[in-house]
Amino acid sequence: MRIFYASETSPNPIFSSNLWRNNLYLPLVDLGHEVVEFDYDLRETFRNVDPSMPTQRAFISRNRPLVTKELLRQLKAAHATKPIDLFFSYFYDACIFPETIDEIRAMGIKTVNWYCNGSYQLHLVSEISPHYDWCLVPEKFRLDDYRTLGARPIYCQEAANPNIYRPFDLKQEFDVTFVGQAYGERPGYIHYLLAQGIDVQVWGYGWEKYASGVANRGLQAARVGRKLLTREGWLIAGRRLNRLFNDRAREVQPLISATVLPPEIIRGLLSDEEMVQMYSRSKINLGFSSCGSTHHTGERILQVRLRDFEVPMSGGFYMVEYMEELEEFYRIGQEIVCYHGPEDLADKIRYFLKHETEREKIRRAGHERCLRDHTWQKRLAAALQEIA
Repeated sequence: MRIFYASETSPNPIFSSNLWRNNLYLPLVDLGHEVVEFDYDLRETFRNVDPSMPTQRAFISRNRPLVTKELLRQLKAAHATKPIDLFFSYFYDACIFPETIDEIRAMGIKTVNWYCNGSYQLHLVSEISPHYDWCLVPEKFRLDDYRTLGARPIYCQEAANPNIYRPFDLKQEFDVTFVGQAYGERPGYIHYLLAQGIDVQVWGYGWEKYASGVANRGLQAARVGRKLLTREGWLIAGRRLNRLFNDRAREVQPLISATVLPPEIIRGLLSDEEMVQMYSRSKINLGFSSCGSTHHTGERILQVRLRDFEVPMSGGFYMVEYMEELEEFYRIGQEIVCYHGPEDLADKIRYFLKHETEREKIRRAGHERCLRDHTWQKRLAAALQEIA
């Protein structure tokens, strides 16, 4: 099959990554397809995808016609050289006009859009989705919502490319780590674990602001002041704050609005390869299932994430918040470990740090399961077969 592929290299252009190119483009090539890649810098386009924000709306108004024009030019040139069978994109409404997708289909080219934030940002693709022949959707609970839009969704869960995500023969030098952006409940969870005396380290975009003291009002009220600059002083303050929350609040909504983290646990950004290596360097790799800031709303949304496959595929021991859909992909407790709230997470971390043999058995089983069932090559092959 000859495929015209259009996407930014990363889901978040704020930082440099080849995440989607590694997980979508390369597996399509591995499957034996002839893939023509849209030659266009989409970083600014992907930084401005929300028309509800005035500055982004103005950018979209200027930029959308430019992207559309160049896309059509390149696609028509490729199609004239040798027929294109499939247009495969990771696009937002902000990227392209719906009528352009109709024009591509009128050329006899099938169209499919991959999108992975429909759990809480479906509105960002609601305009273009009905115009594609198919939409690949990893959020099972959003399939009917796509149909309501008039789109044709195909359930296609995320996965990991084993040629990129693989074990490294490295010393397990960290007890507990998390690699990812700082938002939502994540800082609150890390705050809680540290207050329990658990040695956890974080890498990723946005964590530095939690060491700045900007959000320090609550802790200042506790009069911990400069003691927060030391781990011991911070742990004392954390325990005091934890007593302010009842058990239910800790289980359901652990985010602490005044979260401040000790700067020594915040380790900066990692390259793609360094991230994969970190999964091997860690005894326990954390995952979080909640989406964005939905824990502040009446509907806390949980979602299967890319990391749920990246970590086990990389040979890492993985611990993530439980959601029912995960049981379709793993034997919980045998291939990955799930937790229910911060107290359960802390208890399970302590247990598995002490039980290395059991931890190693689960780690190996998770890796084997991913290699067998959860590669992007298998996911995309199945989706293309359904399309056919």
